[in-house]
Amino acid sequence: MNIIAAVARLPRAPFSIETLQLEAPRAGEILVRVVATGICHTDIAMRDQQLPTPQPVVLGHEGAGIVESVGAGVTKVEVGDHVVMTFNSCGHCPSCSGGQASYCHDFFPRNFFGTRADGSSGLSKDAEPVHANIFGQSSFASHALCHERNIVKVPPSAPLELLGPLACGVQTGAGAVLNSLAVAPGESLLVFGTGSVGLSAIMAGVVAGATTIIAVDIHEQRLALACELGASHAFAADSEELTEQIFNATDGIGVDHALDTTGLPAVIQTAVAALAPRGTCGIVGASDPTTTVELNLTHMMSAGRSLRGIVEGDSLPDVFIPALIRLYEQGRFPFDRLVTFYDFDQINQAIDDAEHGRAIKPIVRHSTDR
Repeated sequence: MNIIAAVARLPRAPFSIETLQLEAPRAGEILVRVVATGICHTDIAMRDQQLPTPQPVVLGHEGAGIVESVGAGVTKVEVGDHVVMTFNSCGHCPSCSGGQASYCHDFFPRNFFGTRADGSSGLSKDAEPVHANIFGQSSFASHALCHERNIVKVPPSAPLELLGPLACGVQTGAGAVLNSLAVAPGESLLVFGTGSVGLSAIMAGVVAGATTIIAVDIHEQRLALACELGASHAFAADSEELTEQIFNATDGIGVDHALDTTGLPAVIQTAVAALAPRGTCGIVGASDPTTTVELNLTHMMSAGRSLRGIVEGDSLPDVFIPALIRLYEQGRFPFDRLVTFYDFDQINQAIDDAEHGRAIKPIVRHSTDR
């Protein structure tokens, strides 16, 4: 079948809107008509070849849509179901078998290599292959092929065009707080970076019952929004008194939990330095593969502090994404406050707005008259 897709053909170049050919779903695959897709900074990193994703490629990994057909053996969803497409995984490695699919031993090939596990794509243009299967979906397109492993059925009452970011960015921030760090009522939480991941973490901190929630960023408008969403304190990242401000906000103790969404070594060092005894800092921000962080080992060891990496918020998507939807419907997780909508043919503008801080979480929508 013919589909419309945004194709990345050159690093740092605009996406081109093209007509491509998409195969019918194979066994275990699902064809989804994409209603809307969130844009994540990981898409931009893949486009710009900061990650070794081959080009030409159709990116997109926060897709939401409606099932149009299923391949042989699919039992998880049926035609007409509303779904969110999230990260892909193998299903049989020790991590997947242990319920930790975000740490799949085959995570990178399944999500970033631009092919199915057998090396095929499913997408082409005039018989020339186009890389696809990004995060098991490639949802910068009118239609996407995904897998039972990475599809999540959602209630038809939920606003489908809004739900795509739950697949990655929102799931990562909220899951880091609720799953990975397991923030408890009355504890303190420090969040560096108030983009979609950081603001999702702040909202999750409210859900968890944290009583001191500190937001740090360079953008005053985003800090103001962080306070509206539940942060008790908001500090400028470039303040010379930042560390002192953090300790003053926690009665000189430091924070129980810190979360870095920036991937910057200096910021991570500040986050770790601000930890209370037995405190934990989680890192979710993408860094260059050669980046390292220098830590004071006495500071870490003597008071039981820890630093850990977090992927996709340690989420079990089939459980966690519907839970976030329920929280949203109850008014307790208003992630719609982060969203700016664009028509699909405005995808390059949406990405430019994200890169320059004009939009927190862009979502590109497809026309409903197809």
